[in-house]
Amino acid sequence: MTRALMFQGTGSDVGKSVLVAGLCRLYARRGLAVRPFKPQNMSNNAAVADDGGEIGRAQWLQALACGVPPSVHMNPVLLKPQSDTGSQIVVHGKVAGTARGADYKRKKPQLLDAVLHSFRTIAAEADLVLVEGAGSPAEINLRAGDIANMGFATRAGVPVVLIGDIDRGGVIASLAGTHAILSPEDRAMVVGYLINKFRGDVSLFDDGLAAITDFTGWPSFGVVPWLADARRLPAEDSVGVEMFGGANRSGAVKVAVPLLGRIANFDDLDPLAAEEGVNVVMVPPRDPIPGDAHLIVIPGSKSTVSDLKALDRNGWRRQIIDHARRGGHVVGLCGGYQMLGRVVRDPKGIEGAPGEAEGLGLLDIETVMHPAKTVRNASARSVVHDVPLTGYEIHLGETIGPDCARPVAIIDGRPDGAISADGRVMGTYLHGLFDAGGFRRAFLAGFGIGAEAVDHRARIEAAVDAIADELETVVAADALLEAARPVRCRSDLR
Repeated sequence: MTRALMFQGTGSDVGKSVLVAGLCRLYARRGLAVRPFKPQNMSNNAAVADDGGEIGRAQWLQALACGVPPSVHMNPVLLKPQSDTGSQIVVHGKVAGTARGADYKRKKPQLLDAVLHSFRTIAAEADLVLVEGAGSPAEINLRAGDIANMGFATRAGVPVVLIGDIDRGGVIASLAGTHAILSPEDRAMVVGYLINKFRGDVSLFDDGLAAITDFTGWPSFGVVPWLADARRLPAEDSVGVEMFGGANRSGAVKVAVPLLGRIANFDDLDPLAAEEGVNVVMVPPRDPIPGDAHLIVIPGSKSTVSDLKALDRNGWRRQIIDHARRGGHVVGLCGGYQMLGRVVRDPKGIEGAPGEAEGLGLLDIETVMHPAKTVRNASARSVVHDVPLTGYEIHLGETIGPDCARPVAIIDGRPDGAISADGRVMGTYLHGLFDAGGFRRAFLAGFGIGAEAVDHRARIEAAVDAIADELETVVAADALLEAARPVRCRSDLR
């Protein structure tokens, strides 16, 4: 018998993804076949599933916590924002078109069948499915046609645990207010709540727990403290990336990262930020790139042409070029790699309006966008350092030019990327370049610092274990398991 339980938040960024990952590891340790599921995700931080296609990075992490290969069915609908009003729609791992907000609202009911099909697929191989909502069920203006929160929960018959973030304040009001504005049908799906990100003596909140239960009738499943190890996990979206970075370490190698408007796959930076000898500094729009930076990393982008033009608006183009001319190092990843060239052309308007943008000119390459999207996991080898690499590719476009004769890596037998003649500028389509400990140590040795030859995956595994250990002591795990409801049979979910 497969059971399922859904975790929804009173708002965005309340810690749903981390708690689900920790609970996945907790119940997997108990011998259960656990699977994660998120009906709809919105994030430009994507991963490549083992069965081919894109899913949210959070579901990749949760699959890792379960000890199972990630599948496109764990996140059947992924929205990748390309502008303030429009997103690329990915269904079962494949691009299914683009839509503006109002258009997507009309499409949501059509996507419910895809969501329920994936839920059945995941449930068929599990003892327990832990479902993560998106945003908040309190956004009742989005309730019609909803597939992400209560729309899914009521249709699939999955009970809901609400998560409140006490760190941002007003957690009693957020839970009581959610209770007040939910419809009777949706309110009946809630079986209790969790308080997340508590700092200090938890006994001081006993009266708060009593007040929430008095207002709502919902029981508490526990109070989760601020989980320091959560910082070691890949972030779900750019809500947290603005505060991203290593400690302000004296004498460290400073890595400056311009915070692009459509930054994507920003967990590429996590392995660098975890190194004691590295200080990663995210540079907000309109702020100057630090003049004492040793390295500038231009990250991935969901809208390369748009973000390339933004380099001019923020004054970053000249600063990056000047940095390189002074002998500084520059690394471009995916969209950042494309920006390093002479020009990026989008004649068919794949990422927006048709057009082109002048690149930074730091590599003698050019890129042309085309509709076919490359999505694959990759095994590779560094050309310069002759050490193994692991990672993945998610990109549009083809890049060619003389500097490609000096590739960064050999991926599955083919050259990838480009390096300048002086070796100080390089770009690659390989996400996860810095994950491999051997490469990271060899790369940072060029800046005169040592680094552990520890693959970043091992650090993530250790963080998930630490979070699961913590949850075992503060969450009523047995009560949560009892609250999970058997998954309906196939005919009930049509």
